[in-house]
Amino acid sequence: MGLFKPPGMANHPREVFNIRLFWSVGVFGILGAARGIDEGLVGGMVSLKSFKDEFPLEVGSEAEIANRESNITSMVQLGSIGGALLAFLLCDRIGRVRSLQALTILWAIGFVIVITSFGNIGQILAGRFIAGLGVGMTTVVGPTYLAEVAPKAIRGMLTNIFAGSVYFGVMLAYFANWGCSENISDTTRNQWVIPQSIHIMFAGVIFLASWTIPESPRFLIMKGEHEKALKNLCKLRKLPEDHPTITSEIIDVRDQLEREQESTHGSSFLGKAKELVMIPANRYRFMLGVMSQLLGQWSGASAITIYANSFFAALGKTGQSEKLFATCILGVVKFCSAYLCAFFLIDFIGRRRSLYIGILLQTISICYVAIYLAQVPASAHVGDSGASAITGSAKRAGIGAIAALYISGFGWAMGWNSFQYLVNAEIYPLRLRALGSSLVMCIHFVNQFGNTKAVPSMLIAMTNYGFFVFCTAICVLGLLWVWFFVPETAGRSLESMDALFSLPWYQIGRHGKYLSPDGVVSFDEDDLEKPHAIQHEVQRGGTH
Repeated sequence: MGLFKPPGMANHPREVFNIRLFWSVGVFGILGAARGIDEGLVGGMVSLKSFKDEFPLEVGSEAEIANRESNITSMVQLGSIGGALLAFLLCDRIGRVRSLQALTILWAIGFVIVITSFGNIGQILAGRFIAGLGVGMTTVVGPTYLAEVAPKAIRGMLTNIFAGSVYFGVMLAYFANWGCSENISDTTRNQWVIPQSIHIMFAGVIFLASWTIPESPRFLIMKGEHEKALKNLCKLRKLPEDHPTITSEIIDVRDQLEREQESTHGSSFLGKAKELVMIPANRYRFMLGVMSQLLGQWSGASAITIYANSFFAALGKTGQSEKLFATCILGVVKFCSAYLCAFFLIDFIGRRRSLYIGILLQTISICYVAIYLAQVPASAHVGDSGASAITGSAKRAGIGAIAALYISGFGWAMGWNSFQYLVNAEIYPLRLRALGSSLVMCIHFVNQFGNTKAVPSMLIAMTNYGFFVFCTAICVLGLLWVWFFVPETAGRSLESMDALFSLPWYQIGRHGKYLSPDGVVSFDEDDLEKPHAIQHEVQRGGTH
């Protein structure tokens, strides 16, 4: 890592950072491309002449056309709501690796149905819904496995491989749409079918690679398979069974699981759900996940990704090839930003500070676009000949607005996009990790579905200018929420999160890092009156 060495990395043996670990997190990390490929492809697909000729999209009023288009674009998000719940049912029963294999099968089958639709919109919707079940599972299965196998010093970096691969998928999809638009005739359905087949290829490759990946040791301990857990952890850490690092990690996981089981409301779904909402520490965790989804999804970034063609047209990119190429640049910006943030920021400057800076960049850039569109509405760009009708300072300001969209993409990658997956993967207790992540990702897809469905109608009712003003207001609200509620979790072990969330709710966000540093074990008030309990924790190195 050179100069960019995360805090705490020196505390791990060199062997921990090995090829087996990076291969395993790479296979689970690339799952993020499932969402990205669809978000990048679907907006371009419905704008291609070949697709419009095959499917009767542009029939009826402006509102009916917008509704029909949003039904197609949002169907994967609708399926993903069910997929996120399905991930909870499978993750804690068949494991993280088998869940990955199941989701790739659903993902591939869905898009086989899509590309064999031959003019049937109903089949397109059904295929995209089935694919959505698999895509929705990726957002739980991927980050959960990554957080569970990653060494704590680079947990943010490795978990955000998933967030980065979302925009690897977006970038790949944008270039596929642009390339096929330029090089394949718009009279043949291959122009939209070939880009869609990328889904099937990705799902197939990940399915085959998954057979080489060891199951999560934390999952195996939860299932009582302690010997196999020890063996898998040794594989991932490349250390012998009696090494202090292995021994310490196994003991920490077992101790946490024992403490959880002693204070649970039962092992059923209802018992875990009750535990999630009735215990204040868990309720705070759940609030962080829910609010990060609400504020992140309505900050405008998701809408810009899916409807990039429309927004670039509003800013002066009027030709089809010109719009698609502009989206390609947006894809490159988001992809590079996501991995820049994952590898050099999240574990180095911390989750909280990264989120602050990212939202601030997003706020300023989206506000600029809103001001530009208030002064130069989209209709001003098209003259009688169909070419751009603006010149001079307005044209230069338009170039600035396009650059602002790219900057907003960087801010999103650094802020909400990294945080929304990482926070779910690392803050929950082991027995609630799959349930908490599943419920929050359901909320993620409910919001994304609502966002995708609403944006075409919002643009008609509010105009482009009003939509960007709305997004700016959400970003400002997000900054205030982060300042008060979001704690710093960089460098913490997963097992030490309980101490942080045991603090009074008003201290967790602003002061939790200092009041409960990594390694401090929380006590109930009754325990504080029992000297033997404190002595036991001191011997374990948990209290200072």
